[in-house]
Amino acid sequence: MGTKVRINDNVEFETSLNTEGFRFYDSKDAPFKVYGVYHDGEKFRRMPQELGDKLGGWHVSLSRNTAGGRVRFRTNSKRFAIYYEGDMGQMPHFAYTGSCGFDMYFGSTYAGTFIPEDYKTMGYERLIEFADGDMKEVTINMPLYSEVDKLYIGLDENAAVEAPTEYRITKPIVYYGSSITQGACASRPGICYEGYITRRFDCDHINLGFSGSARAQVEIAEYIASLDMSIFVYDYDYNADDPEFLESTHERMFKTVRESNPDLPIIMMSRPKFCLDNEELKRVEIINKTYENAKARGDKNVYFIDGRDLCKYCGDEGLVDNIHPTDHGFASMARVLGDLIEENNLL
Repeated sequence: MGTKVRINDNVEFETSLNTEGFRFYDSKDAPFKVYGVYHDGEKFRRMPQELGDKLGGWHVSLSRNTAGGRVRFRTNSKRFAIYYEGDMGQMPHFAYTGSCGFDMYFGSTYAGTFIPEDYKTMGYERLIEFADGDMKEVTINMPLYSEVDKLYIGLDENAAVEAPTEYRITKPIVYYGSSITQGACASRPGICYEGYITRRFDCDHINLGFSGSARAQVEIAEYIASLDMSIFVYDYDYNADDPEFLESTHERMFKTVRESNPDLPIIMMSRPKFCLDNEELKRVEIINKTYENAKARGDKNVYFIDGRDLCKYCGDEGLVDNIHPTDHGFASMARVLGDLIEENNLL
């Protein structure tokens, strides 16, 4: 028999955690601040349900995965707990800590991971305790391949709880692409490549990676074009059915975003892979052509990263299954992308 926890008149749940000296908060409520996702009254989402429905296929469910979602706050609590409800993702090549786990940072330093005890379909609860009771900036990263309906955060009842310090760059970097963009197969949410970039530059971001479904549809291109962002990064090479499809959509997406954002830095990348076959080389040429055409039109804020360069610091050990990056692969991607951003003063 668990203990009943009451947050307010409308929120009550039962937990098996030891709640003595503890207070739980709804992550949606101030002073907590949510980034990268929003709650629609039912669950957290990365984009509007209507758009996911319009795009169809896996977008309907993938738009509910919380890749890029973060809860941030300040506290001097020594104990941290989560109570989470939502549909948990499970894949044979992907650690639960990445697909279903929440990891936590104090500032830019990794502090711990809330790990599911075993695979369950609708959530879990966990507690992490520290000796240090100093005031700290806390970020809890949401799972990369799971849905989050409810997230309650438990802290010492006498601990101070304050709003987080705002990101240095408040306009988010927006990322669009395949399962690699969504975060497969990082061993925890904070070490997908976008997480590294966010910590390096102290900037917000939105993850619009859609596993197996990113095909630069007109609707998603128009949606991205409407967002207020600091940089747009896109890489959907793996989800383009063939080079011909990539050629028919890649420059079109660039032009759609550029038309509404004439001064926005846009970075295009090809698939991260150490060795390429002939078809893959053709895909690189197509993406590079979009870049060269933009430059020829006088575009001074467009950039291209060959996917082979993304593997610069990991070589042939950077992939789990010859497609999805390992943690080593994501670190290499982040370093190459981050260096480009820094060298060109894009933030």
